[in-house]
Amino acid sequence: MGERVELAVPGLDATLGVIRHGHFGRPVLVFPSEAGRAEDFENNGMLEVVGDLVDAGRVTFFCVDSLDRYTWSAYDQPTEERARRHRIYQAWLEQAVLPHLAYTLGGWRNDIITFGVSLGAYHAAHFTLQRADVAPLSISLSGSYDPTAWRGFGEIGDNTYFVNPMAYVANAEGDHLAWLRSRANLLLVVGEGPFEWEPTKSYPSTLAFADVLRRKGIPHQLDVWGHDSAHDWPWWRKQFAHHLPRFV
Repeated sequence: MGERVELAVPGLDATLGVIRHGHFGRPVLVFPSEAGRAEDFENNGMLEVVGDLVDAGRVTFFCVDSLDRYTWSAYDQPTEERARRHRIYQAWLEQAVLPHLAYTLGGWRNDIITFGVSLGAYHAAHFTLQRADVAPLSISLSGSYDPTAWRGFGEIGDNTYFVNPMAYVANAEGDHLAWLRSRANLLLVVGEGPFEWEPTKSYPSTLAFADVLRRKGIPHQLDVWGHDSAHDWPWWRKQFAHHLPRFV
């Protein structure tokens, strides 16, 4: 418990880490904030505020490193290239992290929760929308969900479209939309306080994303906190401790 495991990234001469906290219970795949590491969850007090759930065997956290410095935080690269690189991260999650979870848990689980704050909120929501078959619920705090708004440049193509929930959810239809309606459930939490408007634009982005989900009939909940609720760890700890118990 708490030991870091390195897993190879497909197509790159690199590894990313996964840290497990807990011994039993519903698995939660935890994404860090922008350019963060697996250790950030515990180091920022998130584990402590839900420690009773871990001790009771109700939840197990699998915290992962980000690849953001190579993908979305590589601001010298055009948006389309950053999106292409993000798909490498998605491949690592599917080809390395999911099998690791299955092995560690002693069998496959199809009720994973994804969780993240700030840029990690995007990762959590996007992964659930892509893999609702294994991770049907996401909890996203203070997220921004349109990568084309992230200091981008250059022409936008298929790479960006298929990693942009604001785009591909808005255009979902037919059997795929029916599948999302039957499998996915997203909890979007955001505050109205410091840094939720600028520079993160988390508040308007979260409301816009919730509206897209509403129009498409995809199950979701929107929880807006007040003007004192900031884009920062003290508030994310409160929001996480408030919401997680009802899902595990």
